[in-house]
Amino acid sequence: MNFDLVIRGVRVLGDDGFAARSVAVSHGVVASIVAFDAPLRADRIVDLAEDEVLISGLVDTHVHVNEPGRTEWEGYATATRAAAAGGVTTILDMPLNSVPPTIDVDALRAKQEAATGKCHVDVGFWGGAVPASLGRLRALHEAGVFGFKCFLLDSGAPEFPPLLGDQLETAMREIADLDALLIVHAEDGPTIAAAPPARGRAYGAFLGSRPRESENIAIKRVIEAARSTGCRAHIVHLSSAEAVPALRAAREDGVRITVETCPHYLTLCAERIGDGQTQFKCCPPIRDGRNRDQLWQALTEGVIDIVVSDHSPCPPALKLLDTGDFGAAWGGVSSLQLGLPLVWTEASRRGHDLADVVRWMSTDTAHLVGAVGKGRIAVGHAADLVVFAPEQSFVVDPAALHHRHRVSPYTGRTLSGVVRRAYLRGIPVTGTAPHGTLLNGQGS
Repeated sequence: MNFDLVIRGVRVLGDDGFAARSVAVSHGVVASIVAFDAPLRADRIVDLAEDEVLISGLVDTHVHVNEPGRTEWEGYATATRAAAAGGVTTILDMPLNSVPPTIDVDALRAKQEAATGKCHVDVGFWGGAVPASLGRLRALHEAGVFGFKCFLLDSGAPEFPPLLGDQLETAMREIADLDALLIVHAEDGPTIAAAPPARGRAYGAFLGSRPRESENIAIKRVIEAARSTGCRAHIVHLSSAEAVPALRAAREDGVRITVETCPHYLTLCAERIGDGQTQFKCCPPIRDGRNRDQLWQALTEGVIDIVVSDHSPCPPALKLLDTGDFGAAWGGVSSLQLGLPLVWTEASRRGHDLADVVRWMSTDTAHLVGAVGKGRIAVGHAADLVVFAPEQSFVVDPAALHHRHRVSPYTGRTLSGVVRRAYLRGIPVTGTAPHGTLLNGQGS
């Protein structure tokens, strides 16, 4: 048989770890995985360098693309180019901060139309669970969203209001009937309202305005609602390690709840954020170093399931870098292109291997959302492949980022791991010729 592509390397990641193998691709799918020196014919044969490994493309399920409506913040062309440069070959787009938000089928179609022909990687979509969409979620589900996102407090986008009172349970009952997934921004509004407001340049004041109790209380509420309704629930961007015991106990009780955290919570800490450095502002906030260590422990133990970017960009003017006012600046960290080296750098320092990182950022993310054929180098799976040099280091230079706006809290940071090439269904991603597809959450 003559294959379209064969990639050979001494470190190729399969289900049984790294080994010397050849991966053969036909019609965009992994057709065969054989010994490194097996005789294969192909239109193109790629031999990896000694310092290169082959891993599956990452699946980032938490990305704010913002198009249409706020395309000046980001967009499908720039976001997916940045994703590919960072080894991410599949993203799921959040239902906000676009205008309109993805809370009905018409808005989903608008997003799909905006994305068509612009995507360098594959893109799927979350739907929104807001008060006005309750009772009408089935239509969005059947139209192909991968699940539903809700907030339990003001989202910062007036067109995407939170679920209040018994609306969370109402949404969960509806979503449980669909056997779909509800992902929750879990911070408690009344707790934050009672905290001192963030004003001025002091990071400590901002941190105090989003106390960890707000996460702990909200997560317990989600746990109990999931327990009573049987709904599959997922906590996004966990920041407070104090919530881990409740999550662990709920899972032991059979509650269908999962959780993610993000590179910024695993690699940054409050003690090293200077006053006025609003490029570090995000919600929930980056907490102290001890909390970061506890998040790593929860990830190691499997209480935290996955690591995703929560790529949440905005125009630089909204970060108020000139005044450094944490109370008024937009919150969000842009790390779609940097997530893999960020997590790998810290994970390797803590004794993890690259297979752990790929599991957290690819295999298990794909499994969580039902992205069929993604997240593994396996026969029958999409040939979404990344050539990665784990030992090569680099210094983060904003000029090298492909995000629309190059504001980064990681500027000047030395990281390990360079993405040298990415393949989407066996075709190299060049950044100039988009060939990504739009994914359907129902697998068709």
